[in-house]
Amino acid sequence: MSFSLLIGIGGLAAGLVIGYFLRRLIVTKKIATAEHHAEEIIREAKTKEQTLHLDAQKKAIAVIESAKDEEKQRRREIKEEQEKLIKREELFEQRMVDLEKRLEKHEEEKQHIEQIREKVTELAGKYSKELEKVAKMKSEEAKELLMKEVEKQYGEELSSRMVKLEKTNEEALERKAHEILAVAVQRCSVSHNSEITSSIIDIPSDEMKGRIIGKEGRNIKTLEKLTGVEVIIDETPNMITISSFSPIRRHLAIRSLEKLMKDGRIQPARIEETVEQTKKEIAIDIKKSGEDALYELGIMGVDPKLVQILGRLKFRTSYGQNQLLHSIEVAKIATTLAEDLGADVTVCKKGGLFHDIGKAVDQEMQGSHPQIGYDILKKFGYPEEICYQAISHHEDHPKTLEGIIVKVADSISGGRPGARRDNAEQYVQRLEELENLATSFSGVQKVYAVQAGRDLRVFVTPEEIDDLSAFKLAKEIAEKIENNLKYSGEIKVSVIRETRAIEYAR
Repeated sequence: MSFSLLIGIGGLAAGLVIGYFLRRLIVTKKIATAEHHAEEIIREAKTKEQTLHLDAQKKAIAVIESAKDEEKQRRREIKEEQEKLIKREELFEQRMVDLEKRLEKHEEEKQHIEQIREKVTELAGKYSKELEKVAKMKSEEAKELLMKEVEKQYGEELSSRMVKLEKTNEEALERKAHEILAVAVQRCSVSHNSEITSSIIDIPSDEMKGRIIGKEGRNIKTLEKLTGVEVIIDETPNMITISSFSPIRRHLAIRSLEKLMKDGRIQPARIEETVEQTKKEIAIDIKKSGEDALYELGIMGVDPKLVQILGRLKFRTSYGQNQLLHSIEVAKIATTLAEDLGADVTVCKKGGLFHDIGKAVDQEMQGSHPQIGYDILKKFGYPEEICYQAISHHEDHPKTLEGIIVKVADSISGGRPGARRDNAEQYVQRLEELENLATSFSGVQKVYAVQAGRDLRVFVTPEEIDDLSAFKLAKEIAEKIENNLKYSGEIKVSVIRETRAIEYAR
C-alpha cells in the first residue's frame, strides 16, 4: 500500500518534471519564433524605409531638375525679351535720327522755296515794269482795257450766264428756305401746352371785362393774387382766358369768376370771400372724387390725405385723357389680369390705382411723376411691392409679375384708339406714317409699330446691315421721326438684326 503510494508519488513528480521541461521547451521555441518574426518585420521595415528614401530622393531630384529647367526657360524668355527691347530701342533711335534728318531736309527745302518765291516775286515785278514801259500804260489800265475787250466780244454770253446763275441760285435758295421753314414748323409747332395750361370762360358781354378788371386793375390783381393764375383779357369778344400750369388753380379761378359774374358784385372784398368759399367746395369735391374711386374699386382703409391727393387727379389730364378715370381703368384691367394669371390681386389693384399718383402734384414738385408717386406711397406706409408700381409702368423690363401686369394695363388704357385725343382714323394714320418712315431706309425688311406707336421694331437684312450699322440706323430713324412726325411722349426704336443658317437634308 505504501509502496504503491510511493510509486504514484514518484510518477507524479516525474510527470511534473517532464511537463515542466516540455512547457519550457515549447515556450522557448515560441520565443525564438517570435524573435525571428520580429527580426523579419524589422528587416522589411528597413527595406521599405530604404525604398521610400530612395523614392523621395528621386522625386526631390526630379523637382530640382524641373525647377532648373523652368528657371532656364524663364531666363531664356527674359533674355529674348531684353533682346527685343534692345532692338526696339535701336529701331526707335534710328527712326528718331531719320525723322530729325527729314525735318532738317524739309526745313532746307522750305528755305529754298522761300528763296525761289522771293526771286519769282522780284522777277514778276521787273517783268511788269518792263511791260508797262513797252505798252506805255500801267497794269490797271491794261486790265481795264482787257475787260472792255472781253465784254465787247463775250457780252451776250456773259449776260446769259449771269442770268442762268442767278436763276439757279434763286431756286437753290428757295428750296433751302422751304427746308428750313419745314424743320422750324415741325420743331417749333404749337404743343399741347397751350391747351393744357389755359382755359376759356364765356362772359355775357364785353362790359363784364371792365368790371372784372376793376378800378386801376384792383379786381383782376386781387383775383390773380388769391388764385395764383394769370387772367388774360384781350379784344376777343365775349371771352377771357385763364392761364396757369396748375389745373386746380385754373379750376378755382374759373368757378370763382363764374360765381362773381352770377352775383354781380365784383370788388376785392367780395372776391376774397368767393375764392375762400370756392376753395372749400373744391376741397370737398376733390375728396369726394377720391372716395368715389376707392368705393368703385372696393379699396378700404386709405389715409384721408392720400384720398385727397388721389381726388386731385380729376383735374389732371394727359393728352386729353382724365387721369382719375385712367387710374380707375388701369386698376380694373390689372385686377382682371391678376386674377387670370394668379398674381397678387391686391397689389395689382392698388398699384394700378396709384401708379400715376405722382401726376397729382408733379407740377408743384421737382422730379418725374414715377419717382414722386413712389415717394408718396412710401410716405403713407405702403409696402415696397405696391410702391414699385409707380415706377414699374415706365420701365422697359419690370422686375415683378405685378409690375408687368400694371404696365400692360397702363398701355391698354392709354394706348387703345379713342382713349386719348387722337381718334381712330388719326391713330391708324399715325402708325402707318411711322412704319413708312422707317421702311424708307435701305436694308430694312419689315417694320412693326406696337404699343400704340410707342415701340417701333425694325427688322433689317443681315447681309446689308452689320452690327455697327444697326446702331447707326436706329439713331438715324429716331432723328428722322423727331424731325418729320408729330407724336406724344417718346418712341423707342429697336433695330433687330437676325442671321439664320438654313440647309436641307435630302
